[in-house]
Amino acid sequence: MTEKIYLHDAYAKDFEAKVTKVEGASVVLDKTAFYPTGGGQPGDTGFLEINGNRFNVIDVRKEGEEVIHVLDKTQGIEVGAETKGHIDWEKRYAHMRLHTAIHLLDGIIEKYFNAGMLTGGQIYDDRARIDIDMQDLTREKAEEIIKKANEISAEGHEIIVKEISRDEALSIPRLSRTAPGRELISKLDVVRVVEIVGVDEQADGGTHVRNTKEIGRIVLGKYENKGKHNKRVEITLENAS
Repeated sequence: MTEKIYLHDAYAKDFEAKVTKVEGASVVLDKTAFYPTGGGQPGDTGFLEINGNRFNVIDVRKEGEEVIHVLDKTQGIEVGAETKGHIDWEKRYAHMRLHTAIHLLDGIIEKYFNAGMLTGGQIYDDRARIDIDMQDLTREKAEEIIKKANEISAEGHEIIVKEISRDEALSIPRLSRTAPGRELISKLDVVRVVEIVGVDEQADGGTHVRNTKEIGRIVLGKYENKGKHNKRVEITLENAS
């Protein structure tokens, strides 16, 4: 089992750990700040320092309760070795800002445009894509949603990460807005919730910024009408103030 530092401290850039498993090109550590690919958010990259040598982390994935670090090489790494981990912070922080922007847009649609909902999304290093089930969504309406999101973001809403019981999570009707999400909650004993105070709260396992002001200005990129129940919107972010 890997202690997942990123779940409780998304701003941890560096950490110390021990190697618990070496298998092919992969290692497992007893703790890590590297986020594994999942929930539409890419895994982190960076490097490990072991015995004075540098090992680049080129992929990170989760298998059960273990976080697997795929390295460019593993020669010389032994179980029990002490390591210092360093994540690519610029990349991680970009993912955090984009992930929080997606939650903000979802909250704005839920709160002010209650005829639609986000059905999927993907975060990239420089942009994000979201799919929206809103039959009357046009590019002009997407601009309206983003304008409202930017207004709310500029107010500086705090983002809180908390854990609640499964029963409490299931009692909140829109904590997860998809059937698979609700099904997942029903299988968990403890549910991690990301709350944009006064705006939105959702079950989520990703990393986020601490305040909406860190998001920066959301800018609409591509807009595609992919069918009655799927409008695809791409966003980028301008620098935070």
